Amino acid sequence: MAAYHLDAKLAQDIVARTMQIIDSNVNVMDGRGKIIGSGDEDRLGELHEGALLSISQGRVVDIDEAVARHLHGVRPGINLPLRIDGDIVGVIGLTGNPTYLRQYGELVCMTAEMMLEQARLLHMLAQDSRLREELVLNLIRADELSPALMEWAQRLGIDLNQPRVVAVVEVDSGQLGVDSAMAELQQLQTLLTTPERDNLIAIVSLTEMVVLKPALNSHGRWDPESHRSRIDTLLSRMSDSGRLRIRLALGNYFSGPGSIARSYRTARTTMMVGKQRMPEQRCYFYQDLMLPVLLDSLRGGWQANELVRPLAKLKAMDSNGLLRRTLSSWFLHNVQPTATSKALYIHRNTLEYRLNRISELTGLNLSNFDDRLLLYVALQLDDEN
Repeated sequence: MAAYHLDAKLAQDIVARTMQIIDSNVNVMDGRGKIIGSGDEDRLGELHEGALLSISQGRVVDIDEAVARHLHGVRPGINLPLRIDGDIVGVIGLTGNPTYLRQYGELVCMTAEMMLEQARLLHMLAQDSRLREELVLNLIRADELSPALMEWAQRLGIDLNQPRVVAVVEVDSGQLGVDSAMAELQQLQTLLTTPERDNLIAIVSLTEMVVLKPALNSHGRWDPESHRSRIDTLLSRMSDSGRLRIRLALGNYFSGPGSIARSYRTARTTMMVGKQRMPEQRCYFYQDLMLPVLLDSLRGGWQANELVRPLAKLKAMDSNGLLRRTLSSWFLHNVQPTATSKALYIHRNTLEYRLNRISELTGLNLSNFDDRLLLYVALQLDDEN
């Protein structure tokens, strides 16, 4: 018996299609002889002894009036075994005069077997897609490649030695229902695979997708700018073709054991930090947010508490945030007083006064590099920054 099993829905589809070919009732029986599809609903669930004969003998079985009287659940007609790769998976039965039906039998059987083969291929493709998604979900969690994962990938024809970088896609489905959101996700999945880009994709939930992209360019180099360009193109195509709004974060490229899992962690953190700092943007890159992404692992620990302590003193005495904005602008302009003054529309003396005030409140000397660095790191860890 073949691994593929004939189900009731497909059986009823075969009945509907074949009854357009022949003016006769059609029954479809499974591999155990039970009627699972029929033009006569009253016959569903019956055991068909003619089908059992066809299965056991592996041949076409004609049943005339005389034979039908001696068999249970059987009417005159013709029963033809349905095969996939030479294995019988069911039987199709045509009700009526066997002599008349024989001329149509092969055509009807061929149509049914074509439908079976198409359904099997679709089933195999869907199964392959699910296995690929499961592999991706395992790869983003694995700090090393186990023999089982490597064998799994080999069976799917996936080369785990190919360098990859991870992108996380967050979906804002808005007021879309579940069915509409899934349709949009599948559309996005098509955009990510067409034209062929060798991306490995997994839908994590209705709001998240993960993409394992080939990391290196045609010259074998890691080129973040080429990924930026492709992501910009993707976002443009998305806005043109669907209602779905997405955010995308590209992680860092790593090599060696656990590289995909590390890339995934940087992508997830880049997404989180990017949404906090630049909520109006739709895509974020690890290279742009490297320091806050790397520092994020300190959150909640005593090291982070120590690092933000000087800034906490400043915040306590800076109710309107004026000094913090000045400090951020100063760092943004590479601690250059002229550029900072112009950006803030203030006199250089005013800037100097504010910086001195910041030094007093934090207890840090802004002329000292280490003290500057401590204050800069504190700003990076500040959720309000």
